[in-house]
Amino acid sequence: MPFTVAVAGASGYAGGELLRLLSAHPEFEVTTVTAFTNAGQPLIAAQPHLRSLAHLTLAETTPENLAGHDVVFLALPHGKSGEITAQLPPETLVVDCGADHRLTDEADWAAFYGGEFYGAWTYGMPELIHADKTKHRVEIEGTKRIAVPGCNVTAMTLGLAPAVASGLVEVDDIVAVLSVGPSGAGKSLKPHLLASELMGSASAYGVGGSHRHVPETAQNLRVAGGTGVRLSFTPVLVPMARGILATTTARLAPGVTEADLRSAYDLAYGDETFVHVLPAGEYPRVADTIGANTCLIGLAVDGAAGRLVAISALDNLVKGTAGAAVQSANIALGLAEGLGLTVNGVAP
Repeated sequence: MPFTVAVAGASGYAGGELLRLLSAHPEFEVTTVTAFTNAGQPLIAAQPHLRSLAHLTLAETTPENLAGHDVVFLALPHGKSGEITAQLPPETLVVDCGADHRLTDEADWAAFYGGEFYGAWTYGMPELIHADKTKHRVEIEGTKRIAVPGCNVTAMTLGLAPAVASGLVEVDDIVAVLSVGPSGAGKSLKPHLLASELMGSASAYGVGGSHRHVPETAQNLRVAGGTGVRLSFTPVLVPMARGILATTTARLAPGVTEADLRSAYDLAYGDETFVHVLPAGEYPRVADTIGANTCLIGLAVDGAAGRLVAISALDNLVKGTAGAAVQSANIALGLAEGLGLTVNGVAP
């Protein structure tokens, strides 16, 4: 018998992508969808591409409407999930795609988000390599509470963690510039995300270390063994509907070669289904990841600057959010990790 599923925030981008994946998942049955301002509307009015779920109506997002399901996925703005999750039954698997349960340090939450701190949950990045070379998926097995990583965080972490875990880079000098599509910012009206402002242009935001994904990425690199992590992260909004291309660089430790780096990345990701390291001289395109739960990584050494250059590409709505949520839920429930997911992007 399939697991019954509720999705909160079903009218948004992340909620819609979750429903697209869940509708094709052989072990999940979506029985409840909820929203805030769109409550009372047919789901198909907000997500017209989800024809197979046209029978569902958006209910109000309340603990009462979400309780009674085997699995609850939350795709809500930060500060909204924590209010609800505290009231959900402990036997329910709850997967939060928002930020409310990602950070372990209350001071980081206060500095970058503010408001009530709801505490960290099991982190939903199965491929995150630890300092002892184990993977984070062992933490997810059997858990009932999962915090899905931020999309930019996923791109930066997967691109750099193997080098950090193997001691091949200096973690006090990390620089990341990410080209990102506007879907990562959600559906609420933001003047700088209007098509008329985006087309033919690019603009930086969250400049000067102010982006909320800085402490989360540093947290992950500490899990990978980094001490004294210093990260300068600048996201750049570009005119592509979805996707992230992350260029992350770090100063190489003395004597490290490209062969050393490739050996570490092969060890970290060689047996992973959803993280692929490209051959030397090849670098990923966002277009090749759209619709897939895949992160593609290209590596280079800038010899003159003495730096690793890791370029990672992913679909922010799949591997960056909804796909990671489904992948982690599969692990927590003892299902095949890749069930309902694909490594194949949509051909441009």
